[in-house]
Amino acid sequence: MRLYDIESPDQIRSLTIPQLNALAEDIRHFLIHSISKTGGHLSSNLGIVETTIAMHYVFHGPQDKMIFDVGHQAYVHKILTGRSTLFPTLRQLDGLSGFQKRKESVYDCWEAGHSSTSLSAALGYAAARDILHQDYNVVALIGDGAITSGMSMEALNDIGAQKRKMIIIFNDNNMSISKNHGGMEKRITSIRSSRVYRNVKQDVKGSLDHNKFGTETLKFMTAFRDRLKKGLIDAPLFEEFNLDYMGPVNGHNIAELIKVFETAKEHDGPIVVHVRTKKGKGYSFAEQDTVGKWHGVSPFNIATGQSLMKLPPNEKSWSQIISDALIQLAKKDPKIVAITPAMAQGSKLMKFAKMFPDRFFDCGIAEQHAITMACGMSLGGLHPFVSVYSSFLQRAYDQMNHDLARMNLPVVVGIDRAGLVGDDGETHQGVFDIAMLRSIPNLILSQPKDAKEAYDLLYTAFTSGKPFCIRYPRGQAMVPETITFDSIPIGSWTKKQFGLQPKGIIIAYGPDVERIEHTVQENEYEMIVVNARFFKPIDEHLLTSLLNLNLPIYVFETDVTIGGLSSAILEFQNQYKNKIHILGISDHFVEHGSIRALRKKEHIDLESLFKEIDAHE
Repeated sequence: MRLYDIESPDQIRSLTIPQLNALAEDIRHFLIHSISKTGGHLSSNLGIVETTIAMHYVFHGPQDKMIFDVGHQAYVHKILTGRSTLFPTLRQLDGLSGFQKRKESVYDCWEAGHSSTSLSAALGYAAARDILHQDYNVVALIGDGAITSGMSMEALNDIGAQKRKMIIIFNDNNMSISKNHGGMEKRITSIRSSRVYRNVKQDVKGSLDHNKFGTETLKFMTAFRDRLKKGLIDAPLFEEFNLDYMGPVNGHNIAELIKVFETAKEHDGPIVVHVRTKKGKGYSFAEQDTVGKWHGVSPFNIATGQSLMKLPPNEKSWSQIISDALIQLAKKDPKIVAITPAMAQGSKLMKFAKMFPDRFFDCGIAEQHAITMACGMSLGGLHPFVSVYSSFLQRAYDQMNHDLARMNLPVVVGIDRAGLVGDDGETHQGVFDIAMLRSIPNLILSQPKDAKEAYDLLYTAFTSGKPFCIRYPRGQAMVPETITFDSIPIGSWTKKQFGLQPKGIIIAYGPDVERIEHTVQENEYEMIVVNARFFKPIDEHLLTSLLNLNLPIYVFETDVTIGGLSSAILEFQNQYKNKIHILGISDHFVEHGSIRALRKKEHIDLESLFKEIDAHE
């Protein structure tokens, strides 16, 4: 069967096991060649080929709900549901999404771009099915990294409590949960998945469940089975959550997978199927990767494994710029430590980890934990730097607010991939962090326009003694020959005037500042260009002088405007013009007290309102 002929998973159910194995090899070959041209998530999809084929062989979408955690490993699912011809458009505007997308196919019942949502979503589907008296299977596939997150643990706890029928496919390509990998364990799984065992199990249950004696016998046999399982199969994680377990199963053996999935399909209540896979299977460079280099890739040469995206020798990625500066500061300050929630490779912290192994912490997919751990380190006397992608920082909003800012702790947060990131779509665009963080008291929020300013902001952050955030985009910038550090006044902006009589003012930030300056100069515009390198606090002194010029002001921001830089400027301008009077809680944390006393203290009681009105009559 040719890939381009597949329009529905129904077509693969007529294939023999050898034909399914051949299909798996075709899919693997197709993925390598297609992703080498477009870029995308490679290793995770190569590792899940046979498992996905077996899922679609046994379960019948779109009625059965198949949820892929994160969704970046759903490429095989897309191929089997008739979307192979769209792969040349992968992650391009109006093209095929790199994740599950509900508007793209009826087979995509869920969509996500961040990890650890699949189990909660699956339980939600199972509850809806049961309450509405419907009949379908709910299957969640989750990896060994995503299952360790707090949200996954919460979901497992509730799944074990509710005991609804659902299947969790645990894709284990790195971490070991089961300690016993001998013949007995494989034998138990083989027996459980045999048709004879399944039929006998159903017959015994049906025969014994009709009278008191039969019920007691069934209870005894069930207890005996559970003791046998506990003695022979070591799955402590799932056992603690009161979940039945099968495995481990070879995730590249389609025949074995089909048998096990058929057994799980007939199981009452929640069950975990533990499959072992090899990430990057079928492509040697990806198979040998131990640091995640081949997780998400740009276009590459298949024969050499070399990326086709080469940076000029005088340019580095923004992540590398920050990392290099961090290393230089860490050489001089033994208290500096680096923390990342599973983004060591993407945030370019591998060199730091090698140079300072005792001062580097990869805490896994746990953004909340990363921020609060950094707070504890700070209180203990260390100088923490946390590197986290902008779109992932959203998950740690409470910790940024409650733990970091409220206690006003000196932690530096590097907000990587800030602004538009492009190919990965809505879930990954880092356009909300300015608006999210500006309302939090005590936080300092900044962005450099070039590499030198990045060095200086990082140095300023460590010497400020305050919670200090530095955001930087995806992409690259020119770097100086040497790394030097200078302190920057917190909250300060800079400006450049082009022409003797400027006709307007452009306020921008980040790498766009230099691009704007170049365009203004090249086209001989008479303008003032402002580098608003701090979003909080803003430079009120410079802004006041700019407003006094009575020139048109153009705020150029590449993030959401609601709550962004323009909002900060408009808030200040309104206060400056003094035409609209605002009564509300200002930029600080409110301490304890009765509501009446607090309203009076914060001047948000009616007495304060009418006092303000009387003062301006």
